[in-house]
Amino acid sequence: MSSARRTVAVRVPIPAWVLNRLSRTTAGAEPVVTLAGDRDVEWSWVASQIPTGPGDALDFGTGGSHLAFVAAQRGFRVAALDLQPVRWAYAHPDLSFVQGDLLQLSLPPRRFDLVINCSTVEHVGLTGRYGVGAPSPDGDLTAMAYLRGLMKPGAAMVLTIPVGRDAVIGSLHRVYGPQRLGRLLDGYDVEKQQYWAKNPQNVWMLVDRPDALTVEPSAHLYALGCFVLRVTGGPAC
Repeated sequence: MSSARRTVAVRVPIPAWVLNRLSRTTAGAEPVVTLAGDRDVEWSWVASQIPTGPGDALDFGTGGSHLAFVAAQRGFRVAALDLQPVRWAYAHPDLSFVQGDLLQLSLPPRRFDLVINCSTVEHVGLTGRYGVGAPSPDGDLTAMAYLRGLMKPGAAMVLTIPVGRDAVIGSLHRVYGPQRLGRLLDGYDVEKQQYWAKNPQNVWMLVDRPDALTVEPSAHLYALGCFVLRVTGGPAC
């Protein structure tokens, strides 16, 4: 007994933006420049700058990254903090998760030897994303001052943020330029800094600071600033 095969045609609607991108690609047009690959740049920078423990570390806004795990593997006792729950496919005796708002927690001052702040602080106080509840126009500045108070003298913060022309892109993120970048880093010593921007072929490239800070930001594009900061004095609060 044999069975006959039938071919059934099904019409699937394709969004206009997909068709537009396909037509541009097939026509030999320049690639559409996007943020694609930004996590590769940020996460590799942070991982490369995490020192060897022991010590206490805070991963502020751990999200879906593995950076807290990297710090634990490097010998730190890590508290990974986020507003929203996370699920890891691994467990480590020196890695714990804390769900909550940094500014609402009662953490002891001068506790941490290391703070990981990867693409997080630019969202503080912007409601509508990542579980942020109460609006705060200067929430990012408040958070950086509070974190400074949690760090031991000589402690390091490994930071990545969007940079370009100063902007607040709706409820999505802030972009730090000539005006606000200095305010964000106030009270910290900049030990290392590195800047990345997309070229017309949609590839991340190392660029100079002035070039990074002139990138016109949008919801889907900005440059990246990567920093190692140090606290040399006492706590800020």
